Amino acid sequence: MGSLAYREDLEEEKNSAFTWELEANSRDYNSQFKEKSFLCWQRRKHKSNVIHTAKYNVFSFLPLNLYEQFHRVSNLYFLFIIILQGLPEISTLPWFTLFVPLICLLVIRATRDLVDDIGRHRSDRIINNRPCQTLVGKSFLWRKWEDLYVGDVVCLHKDNIVPADLLLLASTEPSSLCYVETADIDGETNLKFRQAPPVTHHELTSIRKMASFQGKVVCEEPNSRLHHFVGCLEWNGRKHPLDIGNVLLRGCKVRNTDTCYGLVIYAGFDTKIMRNCGKIHLKRSRIDRLLNRLVALVRRPRPPPSSSGPPFPSCAKIFLSLVLISVALSLGFWSKVKEFKAKHHYVSPRHVQSVAAETFLTFWGFFILLSVMVPMAMFIMVEFIYLGNSMFINWDVHMYYAPQDVPAKARSTSLNDQLGQVGYVFSDKTGTLTQNVMTFKKCCIAGIVYGPDDEEEAPCKGNPYLWNKFADGKFPYRNAELLRAVRGRTDEAVREFWRLLAICHTVMVQEKDPDQPVYQAASPDEEALVTAARNFGYVFVARTQDSITVMELGDKRVYQVLAMMDFNSMRKRMSVLVRNPEGAIYLYTKGADVVIFERLSKKGMTEWTTEEALASFAEETLRTLCLAYKRVDEDTYEEWRQRHREASLRLQNRAHALHQVYEEMEKGLQLLGATAIEDRLQDGVCDTIQCLKQGNIKVWVLTGDKQETAVNIGFACQLLSENMLILEEKEITRILEAYWGSNDGLLAGQGLLQSRFLQQTKVAMIINGEFLEPRALVRDEDVDVDVDVEEAWQERGERTTDFLRAQRVSLMWRTLGIQLRGTGLGPRVKDSGARDGPEVRRERAFVELAARCQAVICCRVTPKQKALIVALVKKYQRAVTLAIGDGANDVNMIKTADVGVGLAGPESMQAVQNSDYALAQFCFLKRLLLVHGRWSYVRVCKFLRYFVYKTLASMMAQVWFAFYSGFTAQPLYEGWFLALFNLLFSTLPVLYIGLFEQDVSAERSLELPQLYIAGQKDELFNYWVFLQALAHGTATSLVNFFVTLWVSHDSAGPTSFSDYQSFSVVVALSSLLSITMEAILIIKYWTVLSVLAIFLSFCFYVVVTWGCQSFWLFQISPENFPFLYADRNVLSHPSILLVILLNVSLNTLPTLALRVIYQALEKPRPKEVEEAPSEDITAVEPAPYLRRESRRRRSSYAFSHREGYAELITQGTILRRAPGVDNDMLMGQIIPCHEELSPSIQESPRCSRKMSLLGKTGHQHRGKVSSRDGGRAARRPQIPSDPRLPAGAGGPGRPRRRCGGSGRSHGGRGGGRRGRRGSPAPPAARGRGGQGVPRGVTARARGGRSGARGGGAAPPRPPTPEEQ
Repeated sequence: MGSLAYREDLEEEKNSAFTWELEANSRDYNSQFKEKSFLCWQRRKHKSNVIHTAKYNVFSFLPLNLYEQFHRVSNLYFLFIIILQGLPEISTLPWFTLFVPLICLLVIRATRDLVDDIGRHRSDRIINNRPCQTLVGKSFLWRKWEDLYVGDVVCLHKDNIVPADLLLLASTEPSSLCYVETADIDGETNLKFRQAPPVTHHELTSIRKMASFQGKVVCEEPNSRLHHFVGCLEWNGRKHPLDIGNVLLRGCKVRNTDTCYGLVIYAGFDTKIMRNCGKIHLKRSRIDRLLNRLVALVRRPRPPPSSSGPPFPSCAKIFLSLVLISVALSLGFWSKVKEFKAKHHYVSPRHVQSVAAETFLTFWGFFILLSVMVPMAMFIMVEFIYLGNSMFINWDVHMYYAPQDVPAKARSTSLNDQLGQVGYVFSDKTGTLTQNVMTFKKCCIAGIVYGPDDEEEAPCKGNPYLWNKFADGKFPYRNAELLRAVRGRTDEAVREFWRLLAICHTVMVQEKDPDQPVYQAASPDEEALVTAARNFGYVFVARTQDSITVMELGDKRVYQVLAMMDFNSMRKRMSVLVRNPEGAIYLYTKGADVVIFERLSKKGMTEWTTEEALASFAEETLRTLCLAYKRVDEDTYEEWRQRHREASLRLQNRAHALHQVYEEMEKGLQLLGATAIEDRLQDGVCDTIQCLKQGNIKVWVLTGDKQETAVNIGFACQLLSENMLILEEKEITRILEAYWGSNDGLLAGQGLLQSRFLQQTKVAMIINGEFLEPRALVRDEDVDVDVDVEEAWQERGERTTDFLRAQRVSLMWRTLGIQLRGTGLGPRVKDSGARDGPEVRRERAFVELAARCQAVICCRVTPKQKALIVALVKKYQRAVTLAIGDGANDVNMIKTADVGVGLAGPESMQAVQNSDYALAQFCFLKRLLLVHGRWSYVRVCKFLRYFVYKTLASMMAQVWFAFYSGFTAQPLYEGWFLALFNLLFSTLPVLYIGLFEQDVSAERSLELPQLYIAGQKDELFNYWVFLQALAHGTATSLVNFFVTLWVSHDSAGPTSFSDYQSFSVVVALSSLLSITMEAILIIKYWTVLSVLAIFLSFCFYVVVTWGCQSFWLFQISPENFPFLYADRNVLSHPSILLVILLNVSLNTLPTLALRVIYQALEKPRPKEVEEAPSEDITAVEPAPYLRRESRRRRSSYAFSHREGYAELITQGTILRRAPGVDNDMLMGQIIPCHEELSPSIQESPRCSRKMSLLGKTGHQHRGKVSSRDGGRAARRPQIPSDPRLPAGAGGPGRPRRRCGGSGRSHGGRGGGRRGRRGSPAPPAARGRGGQGVPRGVTARARGGRSGARGGGAAPPRPPTPEEQ
């Protein structure tokens, strides 16, 4: 959306051109394609499958790391000072005083970068060395992933991970179907089906034919659109269209498919998932950037995007201060040297150079002398502090997850303090908040709720299902009362309830064991429901094209399936029309309560009690389905069947007609009850989110799953509440339109939305990915965005658009565009006076509105959209962002956020490999932020403030001394004191503060999350705190210098310390003791280590001073060790000790008094508690544009099933044929293994079984109203097919001939327009040819919305001339 995505969208539009060409089994042909690399150099256009995420290699590590390190201004500054120290004319300090610390700093940082990069190399090596079977010659051999190239043919087996983006050529399943799990790509738990093109399914029936396959694929350039692909297969002079339904994406996992074969079309970084992974961002904490800006003058008009606090003024730069002070002292030297020459003419030969030259050299001398005010030791200690706090995270046993043996791990050592300043948490849903496990929890039958038995009150603790040989031993639900009602066979409602669950579904069964059927479901929800019916004696055992077999309490009953009306996101229900063995016809329906209750014949006491039960289930955040049925008489069915046949044969608006026919049948239902399924959250998710919210951390959920499921999880984890006003897309556009209209198109201030909108209610925002993603829309700018419901059933051909020529603009901004044109802010109007363009203003308005919400849930978002949302918040809120996820679809978001957290799941580790911190459970995030993050922030802020203070307290005395030394740049302190002051004498106390300081305990931090707010507001280290440290340090230096000078003035004798060396020792000791007392005052967490640190600091000073001032070293080098016995002489006089005590007292007592007074007068922080939710949301609506329907009981419906399976079943596409019928597809082929590899992947033997559904869910259809890819599919370009194609080859308007002689036809793709934004036909039931309606086809052609996919038993079609 807006400016951030516009450039990426233009790039994607360029990549939509069909210029990607490859040929199967021909590396020579594919290697001839080149692209420009640099100047006149060219490289291969097709990338290899090797993945390199590491930054360095053996040759590039040293130069590249040094280049990166000297991008830090501080390192350049220190290098500059070292060069100056090497010049004897201006050197005032030995060159090694900075050179050795700089080398140590570079080595420490390089070692850290090397360790991190070795981990990336190790991860890359593991991925690149994964084995797969590649066609070499006429056989498949084991090869590594890195050896794959575009054009290779690959063989995959069940549970294999897809190594590259593949064109599915064939599989051992019916109609060459293949089922894949895409949870690691889009976060969806249900499986999706893909299907090979018909031509390869029929022709490539053996490995020999695979080896001779020379098809050419022409398609779009590699891009990041996960749900879009357009291309064509050219083979034997014909063209066959391809789409995303033919493609297996890298990272998918093959499920329930014995063997499949694919052609590599994109490899390595050209694959769609790698295109979505984003670039590696150099992450630096705000403190690190602040330190860098403190060293040198770097003007920035605004603070960095990740900064949530006030901008640090560019005038407060130490570099500028040092330059100004050096200039001032040099000017003082200029005036003094003239006076000195006039009075002391006898020493004039010492000044052989001109005054200007000597002043210039003196300036550099002062600059070197004052360079210790930017201490190298501070940067070295910061590295140790970051490393130490990272180790504390690794060692925290409270973040260790024993079931998986996974500890917390800080993979980055430079972002610990940033953990204490997080303002926004962006979380994935599947696998991050949830366990991805569906459990049958409760049910309501005829108004009676049957919950799980209490374990203590259960009459028997054994397995209550032992009487049922088909029972699943792992089924956790127990209810003795319900079990007695089932086995009693007296309650008709109970019988019909479980019979409905055993019949109304699209589950398939594998008969590996007659007593233990293995279910293959389109979604985990359906599997849980069918398993529940199985345990209560209604066992689904077999299915054919037009029948379903159920074992009802030991009695085998076969039901004839007359019609299956499939589920989709618009109907929100599924129905099955069956004839029972007695000849009676029944309609069984299950779906959302909001649609089932509208279709009931009556509403009595049972319905009211069921509705109350549904409300109770919703409060428990269970996922519900309502069950209803009715008996249909024979005459009614015959009339309906005729209308259904007529609707199926319509050439225009077929989907709408079928929908109306289904509506006629699905009326007058009798309610049976409701089911409640628990989508289990991870342990501690609710408590963690509540704790983060109390700490003023906003949690946004970004998921690829559909809206109903995401909203249900939002209520389950208490991110949403019943009293929240939930804004959806229409309400959002109304608010923003009113916002633009009230301002006449001008942004009056960033807080306007906050001051005008949503002040009195708790608000949540729920949006879909299509609301954000720039899409291809029609060029007509006056078209209304609110599409009428009737338009949703139009044929796709009635509204076409050119994908490449359409205007790319997001749905939200297209809606707002109508209002913006009226205010003069349309895209065609240039506002030269405005500072920001319209895109920026729209983005800012949207982000401000979202920031005002207590919760934001984004559904159906792609990995790139997740990163886009994070980038928008960083850009306009300037808050520290944290992203947490567990899959490859979260990598881009994790890389974009300021802090990325990866969850170590049981399968994928890609999120962990690209994260800054790795955790095992979401609940550990609370301790990571509120304990370790806040402690790290407190420690680093105290460390920096104390270091600034102690540096000024000791080194500003050099400036005051210059006024009394003739501005000659003579150092006040001994050279070794200057060199070792920050390295030894004052190191341990400040290091203790940075590593171990605690203001409150870990338990207290978790009990008071409000303490975390201080880090978000930068209260502990900001401009004011920095100025306080400057003033405090300057005051301490003034006291130490001038009190000592005043006491020693005009004194002489053995007790006098008016000589240079004695004066230097007194000032040095006063400074050291004063800063040590300051450390004692600010340390709150006293341990043995703190006492030891202070004691050892004094010990270091005594030992080093005794050595440097010894006679032995003085004899060796009097120039380097001139302070012979200086400390011994000073400390031997009690009067001098009293002067030192006076200095320390004057520095400590006033400071202590001021702090006590300030704490006594400081107002306690008010508790920031959440506002009580409004009792009546509609009564406090702030503006008329928030008009909503009357609030009713919240529906807890959430079902992950996808449409398309019903037609696969009724057409027989998904069913296995009987042995001997077209059963030679790639069977009996022996695949040799490569001798050098020991692959972990074994070829699965194909099991001979009656029928099979290969996967747990269907193809990800583009027909959902809320689906981001639906509209795109409805408007995508089609590859024109060769008009010479015969019937069944996929050409436009050509029927695809059925195999096996069934009376149903698959038809061309897309007869009807795909719902509101398009609903493509499932790949298994459509000809891949194009848009036309099959010629002479009487069965319904695919392409409608709900009903066209269900269909049931279609009427027979007349035979074509070829068949006659």
